[in-house]
Amino acid sequence: MAKRKPFQGTGTALVTPFKKDGSLDEKSLRRLVDFQIKNGVEALIPVGTTGESPTLTYKEHYRVFDIVIDQANGRAKIFAGTGSNSTEEAIEQSKHAKKAGADAALVVGPYYNKPTQDGYFQHYRAIADAVDIPIIVYNVPGRTGGNIEASTILKMASEIPAIMAVKEASGNMAQIMEIARNKPRGFSLLSGDDALTLPMMSLGGDGCISVVANETPKDFSDMVRFCLKGQWDKALSLHNKLLPLMNINFIEANPIPVKAALAMMGLIEEVYRLPLVPIGDKNREKLKTVLKDFALL
Repeated sequence: MAKRKPFQGTGTALVTPFKKDGSLDEKSLRRLVDFQIKNGVEALIPVGTTGESPTLTYKEHYRVFDIVIDQANGRAKIFAGTGSNSTEEAIEQSKHAKKAGADAALVVGPYYNKPTQDGYFQHYRAIADAVDIPIIVYNVPGRTGGNIEASTILKMASEIPAIMAVKEASGNMAQIMEIARNKPRGFSLLSGDDALTLPMMSLGGDGCISVVANETPKDFSDMVRFCLKGQWDKALSLHNKLLPLMNINFIEANPIPVKAALAMMGLIEEVYRLPLVPIGDKNREKLKTVLKDFALL
């Protein structure tokens, strides 16, 4: 049975680059992995929300896992996105992540079918029983349509040994504080909102699974490390510096702005899969202005 191993630091929620014909751009993906690791992030998260997981085939899911794990070559932890609103599908994807060599599975709360709190608990317990891999619960009610409550997160953390962390993206600070106050030893509380990372860590959080780290991995991971060291003045300085970029990344649905930014930076082609479409012209100009302010262009 998987044993809980606490994680502290920054994990980058990687984009999935595509070629102009819509196929996976494996060369650019490998380049992104190296860019992230060279700039100090502790973990990489392939095939999450930012990685456009809903529009990847299962074969592509597995190929992205394999590429990222191979290119990282032990230099960073790999938390593979394996969530589904079908428990059996989540189990199958988690099995492949385990076989590929991922360090943990990031499993989003089941979406659309809106389970009860006991349904959430049983979903994660079933995955933990079926696959010998640490699990990060991903709570993002704005996308899934349902909130995994603090009491349920804490019950999982106490009763399911494989549950190593929660990526908390509810934006509900009262809920986040309840988790921080009562989480068991060895269980990690990770921010799922870049702009809330510093306040969450001031309450006892352990890090972040980040979007903005795609563009500025060094500054963001430095901010998180300053938080972990209790160097709050330095952390706040970086937080305030990064805040405009954190905010502009959500001027349209993630990952539209961050993929546009990475394309402007010359790291990927700006290609999406429907129903996502390129960023609007006015927002593109706003994004470009912010990137210039950060000397990223």
